[in-house]
Amino acid sequence: MNGHGRVQPMSVEQIVEQAENFEYNPLVPFKHWSRSAGTLIKEAEIYDHEGNEQQAYLLLFRHARLILDKLPTHPEARSKENDTVLQQLRKDVLRNISKLEKLKPRINKRHDRYQAILKERSQAKAANTQALAASRRVSADAQTQRGPSRSPSDLGLAHSSEALTAGDNRDLAVKLAHKEIRRRATARKATRQAGFIQEDEQERRTARVWGDQDEAWTKDKDSIDQDTLSRDMHNVRMQVNGSTPEALQQGSSHPAVENQKSHILYPSVPPKSARGQQAYSHSLPDQESEDFRASYPTYSPPQRPSKTPNNLVEDSLPQRPKKEAITHTPPSRSDTASPVPQDLKPSTFTFQPSAYLENGTPLRTIFLPPDLRHHFLSIALPNTKANLETCGILCGTLISNALFISKLVIPEQKSTSDTCETVNESDLFDYIDGEDLMVLGWIHTHPTQTCFMSSRDLHTHSGYQVMMPESIAIVCAPSKGDWGVFRLTDPPGMKSVLNCTQSGLFHPHAESNIYTDALRPGHVYEAKGLEFDVVDMRH
Repeated sequence: MNGHGRVQPMSVEQIVEQAENFEYNPLVPFKHWSRSAGTLIKEAEIYDHEGNEQQAYLLLFRHARLILDKLPTHPEARSKENDTVLQQLRKDVLRNISKLEKLKPRINKRHDRYQAILKERSQAKAANTQALAASRRVSADAQTQRGPSRSPSDLGLAHSSEALTAGDNRDLAVKLAHKEIRRRATARKATRQAGFIQEDEQERRTARVWGDQDEAWTKDKDSIDQDTLSRDMHNVRMQVNGSTPEALQQGSSHPAVENQKSHILYPSVPPKSARGQQAYSHSLPDQESEDFRASYPTYSPPQRPSKTPNNLVEDSLPQRPKKEAITHTPPSRSDTASPVPQDLKPSTFTFQPSAYLENGTPLRTIFLPPDLRHHFLSIALPNTKANLETCGILCGTLISNALFISKLVIPEQKSTSDTCETVNESDLFDYIDGEDLMVLGWIHTHPTQTCFMSSRDLHTHSGYQVMMPESIAIVCAPSKGDWGVFRLTDPPGMKSVLNCTQSGLFHPHAESNIYTDALRPGHVYEAKGLEFDVVDMRH
């Protein structure tokens, strides 16, 4: 579900082929797939706003395929609660059809123009070759003959935005993020001040007819031409067993599916009312300093049960992967970095993928504020002294094909020495949706243990990575002065964890390379000066 910089124009048929190429696992809880559907819509909206119509079309079509084809067959879809969710998700598909209708001719026109340019270039190259063969000499005249092969229309061959590498352009990324995040916040505030009540605002946001929001606001949702719907989604519906145009409106019957359930402990995630949003100062003392480390011997936490149970050998637990040159300060920006332009617009730039999954899928860059973990550890300190874990949710947004962590949400939670579970999940997601945020991962402490991903952590993180492949898990071991940023490998990590049905708090997995570092090397870059807010929902 990633975007790419400087890609050649594709036809709608080619985009649809890519959109249908995604893995669906019915063992993943229904709620995670429904959240993933919401993330697809948010990403499509941003890509469309930034002028990347190909990626917007791909995500919208993939969303439709997920809702119409996959989710009705999910073992949990037959429950009353999830059936209601599925009906609402179908309405989202209906609302997005008009957007697909508008994007299709523009995408095909761009692709046709691209093909015409390629043909023109090929003909010019052939003419040049013939001329060179006839003259048997290289001269100024021959150089002139080569000229037409690079016409002004070649500018249309590449994506209109400038492709950037994350490592060399962190300063630009920070400035771009600050400007765009503030612009979006101002737009949200203006919408709310215009008099829309919260329910109406949610309806307007989910309508997703971004170019014509006022029209979508007044247009009856049932007035969409069903012949148009049938024509555009024909390929999707053909994949749904027994699905008909009426099934989309009234809800298709749920085929009998074996009710497979895994023993996965997924994150619950917290409240809209009585939340405390604090603009924390970014000048807290460095928690990796000698003074910070010296504070830990001043208390004696209760004996923590070992993360290695007696019935398991040490080698059976997932080992922390080795990291190259781990430091706690971001590397200096390259001297060859591009100068920061004065007029920053997200549509002007595209950050290239910074890493790839083991299966070759590109991963978009995540920009991480270096100070975020210090603030989190400061908030977690009372729990750490009591030998209790603390967790937080990493939220942010998509800008120029890169992901920026801009908010740390501390949810209501229940903690033990080995676990931390969030509560009031619906309130948390109401807040996240209301702020137009995306969940980019999570952060938690191991109060007295080392920095690694336990088997429980692996199962928890698989829920995040299903929703977004770039999702990260930050593990902090404050008593050891250590921390790490991780993701599951894919393959084998994701499949191994999602298909695991072992019960128990700690258990081994067969694969040794089940997770890996995501920071240096990886797709995560620390960006000095990147601003973030902290929202503590426990108060």
